[in-house]
Amino acid sequence: MTITREQAQWFASTFQQLVNNIDLAIRGKDHAVRLTLTCLLSQGHLLLEDNPGTGKTQLAKALANTVQGTHSRIQFTPDLLPSDVTGVTIYDQRTQQFSFHQGPIFATIVLADEINRASPKTQSALLEVMEEGHVTADGVRHDVGAPFMVIATQNPIEQAGTYRLPEAQLDRFLMKTSLGYPDHETTVELLSQAETRDRSATISPVISAQAVAQMSALAARLSVDPSILAYVSRLSEESRRHPHVSLGLSIRGGLAYIRCAKVWAASQGRDHVTPDDIKDLAHPILCHRLLLGDEAQFTGVEVDRVIDELLADVAAPAHRLA
Repeated sequence: MTITREQAQWFASTFQQLVNNIDLAIRGKDHAVRLTLTCLLSQGHLLLEDNPGTGKTQLAKALANTVQGTHSRIQFTPDLLPSDVTGVTIYDQRTQQFSFHQGPIFATIVLADEINRASPKTQSALLEVMEEGHVTADGVRHDVGAPFMVIATQNPIEQAGTYRLPEAQLDRFLMKTSLGYPDHETTVELLSQAETRDRSATISPVISAQAVAQMSALAARLSVDPSILAYVSRLSEESRRHPHVSLGLSIRGGLAYIRCAKVWAASQGRDHVTPDDIKDLAHPILCHRLLLGDEAQFTGVEVDRVIDELLADVAAPAHRLA
């Protein structure tokens, strides 16, 4: 059962309300905000590679406040333990029982700041929760709840003392993007409001967590024409054959592509996915999933250029009118 045009219009209207609300805290970054919301409604996680001070924490807090959820921030350091993220079981002498104390991962929106500074063991603990949606401690399962989204950050200017995320773990992030610095006019506006230290604190909820789940379920019912599925399949196959690529788009990445495309189409009031949706999402979906070969990296080939070549080489299906 697909959604109706009326339902698609409601989805788009609500989506725009969410964007406008978050824009009150994150000025001038409409596209990045739309990608973040698409990631949330696709039930995925976001990797932000950006310089310090560009508003990553503000984005996470504003998103949590918008969907009436909780927010936590984990500063990843080399000495961070998996239990510091997931929680720990403690023996209570008063009750003579063991009790589980939840870690900061138990929140609606979790900001994993500088994830590449933690050891691979701690990174794996976080990525396991992202994939499974629960923590298992001493054989007991503890669900993190829904909605649940991790926004992990990496600092591109400091690599000393970091642990690079393996490609298999990068694939677990639905999208990768950046906020970047605001333009001149937005910077002046922000500077004129320097007395406001936390813009996200002024954000009021727009919808409930239950409504987020309803939007996700609605987008999942969106119609995808077989020609669009074939288009994504051809992009996947060509990414694996590209001379500069040693690891192309996986099946998991292709499934993520379709889930995101459905939400992206619904956010524009459509009840079906078009080839333009696939093209619009190509860079955030593919940029961290395509591993360039050694020679390509040595000669300075950029992954964005490879993605552009894939889009140019693989013919898109004709636009569907209905």
